[in-house]
Amino acid sequence: MASLKDVAQLAGVSMMTVSRVINQTGAVSDATRERVMQAVEALNYVPDLSARRVRNQGSRPSTLAVLAQDTATTPFSVEMLLAIEQTAGESGWSSFLINIFSADDADRATRQLLAHRPDGIIYTTMGLREVALPAALEGENCVLANCISRGASLPGYIPDDFEAQYRATRYLIEKGYRRPLCFWLPEGAIATGERRRGFELAWQEAGYSLDVVRQHHMLPGDEHYTDLAALLAPMLASGRPDFDVLICGNDRAAFVAYQVLFASGLRVPQDVAVLGFDNMVGVGDLFLPPLTTLQLPHDVIGREAALHIIEGRSGGGLRRITCPLLARQSA
Repeated sequence: MASLKDVAQLAGVSMMTVSRVINQTGAVSDATRERVMQAVEALNYVPDLSARRVRNQGSRPSTLAVLAQDTATTPFSVEMLLAIEQTAGESGWSSFLINIFSADDADRATRQLLAHRPDGIIYTTMGLREVALPAALEGENCVLANCISRGASLPGYIPDDFEAQYRATRYLIEKGYRRPLCFWLPEGAIATGERRRGFELAWQEAGYSLDVVRQHHMLPGDEHYTDLAALLAPMLASGRPDFDVLICGNDRAAFVAYQVLFASGLRVPQDVAVLGFDNMVGVGDLFLPPLTTLQLPHDVIGREAALHIIEGRSGGGLRRITCPLLARQSA
């Protein structure tokens, strides 16, 4: 990372002059100011705000920074941020959060974060996805949480979607279900592929053919959850569905399924069982009957990512976190 001295040398001025330009203090000619700012941009220089705090307040505790892409704006993964903050506090570290509000906002957010010179950085996203990390993070002490980056060998913590769906499918088979209908999340999503593979492996290992399984994918976009209603309508027209369990891509799809099944005069689970995924915060127990689902371990992901930095764990690569099966009354 470029230093104040590097900027001064490139601009051909003193370090004091650079400081005056950056902090907008003291008299500096327009030509000198322009030359300094050109050097700042050329070197991608980020001011060290932490050093300023140390000068003003004395020594500071170790600091953990969170760069959050959509994470703080949804109820589904806020547990991850709370776990990071709590873990940092328990370890005597301070923590702060910088949000990335759009794809074009990543560079701004990263520069703002690096200006505080954190001792470690956690990059998080809402929903497991592949991310292109800002170039400024190269060489930083960074851990991924709920995301992957194929171009980097960084450590990362993600849900074990494959193992979760495999285990849940084995559970359904043990309960006697033999005619599943699957409504997966959109094709191409990382979690979708992992969950479908887990289901198919468990189903085939039990000696059953995939030919008897109907598998559908919803289209991208939250507005397409209700497409499940149109999919189910002709299957329920006779009042006697030819599937005995509906495996949903997540709890929101399961919510739509409940409404359609009940509107058709069917009972859950006596006529059709329902399996969700996520354990959507504050909602799982509000299904009647309560929804059998898999818990996305956002709290564990946040805690392990924070401890990776705090404890100085070594090595890169992904660590997959178990998603507990919550066996309730819908299956």
